[in-house]
Amino acid sequence: MDVDTASYAVTRRYLRDGDLPPPEAVRVEEFVNAFNYNYLPPSVEAFAVHVEGAPSRFGDGKRLQLLRIGIQGRVIPSEDRKDAMLTFVIDVSSSMDMENRLELVKRALTLLVEQLRPGDAVAIVVYGSRAQVVLPHTGIEAREEILEAIRSLKPEGATNAEDGLRLGYTLALRNARVNTINRVVLCSDGVANVGETGADAILKKIRAHVEEGITLTTVGFGMGNFNDVLMEQLANQGDGSYAYVDTLNAAKRIFVENLTGTLQLIAKDAKVQVDFNPQVVSRFRLIGYENRRLDHEDFRDDKADGGEIGSGHSVTALYEIKLHEGANGQLATVFIRYEDPDTHGISEISEEIFTTQLSGRFEAASSEFQLAATIAEFAEILRESFWAQEGSLKAVAQSIEGIAPQIPNEQVDELMHLVSRAIRAKS
Repeated sequence: MDVDTASYAVTRRYLRDGDLPPPEAVRVEEFVNAFNYNYLPPSVEAFAVHVEGAPSRFGDGKRLQLLRIGIQGRVIPSEDRKDAMLTFVIDVSSSMDMENRLELVKRALTLLVEQLRPGDAVAIVVYGSRAQVVLPHTGIEAREEILEAIRSLKPEGATNAEDGLRLGYTLALRNARVNTINRVVLCSDGVANVGETGADAILKKIRAHVEEGITLTTVGFGMGNFNDVLMEQLANQGDGSYAYVDTLNAAKRIFVENLTGTLQLIAKDAKVQVDFNPQVVSRFRLIGYENRRLDHEDFRDDKADGGEIGSGHSVTALYEIKLHEGANGQLATVFIRYEDPDTHGISEISEEIFTTQLSGRFEAASSEFQLAATIAEFAEILRESFWAQEGSLKAVAQSIEGIAPQIPNEQVDELMHLVSRAIRAKS
């Protein structure tokens, strides 16, 4: 289970600059998961499963169905959030001076600090050529002291991400508290050019800290030499999530509107397995998630790494399936397996899917289903997927135009604008 959305934000930045993104920067699941599909949260379990299907608008002539499996996490009210011990590890190297990257970091972290409450504490570690502690863990009652430390940051030197993370984790471990959110928040453009520079080498030294309850959130800033792959890998291996901030509005979504989801986990090592009934389904394709796939036997191997899911987060997976002609009945079973972050107990839930849950026409499906399908096609075209060789951005634009009146919000308006930019950039 993966809730990262950075690929969509990175692509947004490219398109706003008039460029198409590199195909390898487009991860379909991160486009799909960047949007809200209004799934109802569970009343008892950690997750609720929502299923919908219809003939694929973008698979004409192939008798393909599109199946959407939406998984909605439990919502923890903000007043019930655990206290947080946050260690900001901030890249202040010279590359962060480009395009005011560091200034956006400072504004984003100011938003976050203003949302914190008594019981929370913040420390600040910076790194350029070397790492240093700017502020030891300080309670939020000294909010102005924390904000002053953030305002004082200035870019300098090379980029020793290894040293910054090492010092950040050391500080986080030294001050970790039981029954508290203990998290390192890395803010960087992802460039590492001093010390160890690869995700594996950097995290080899700090992986043990994950076992001790210190999670990692990576937040990317900037473009140009922004190292998207490194930031994604760091979050994956650090039991956390990865987001990209290109505007102050994006920062507000992460640090203000979704703060509890950003900080507090409801599930660790969460995995999904969909078992298709071969008597009904002749073939299937999971759209996206190429670097999230597990071997079949890893699903119930609780040592195999899964995803970390925060309060209120949802995950959407789309499957393109072909049914045997005239087949009816049970189509598949969805299994979800996860670890409770507090008790460390393992739970598994399942839900069956039937052909009666498939609509007869794409247009008869919910507007949210149509939106998810259209977003996935947009991403598949941008990443030059084999499965979208005959795809048309104009068909994507027409689909969004039909959906927009039913889902009037800024995100859909923005999506329409980005598709228009992509059409112009391709022409």
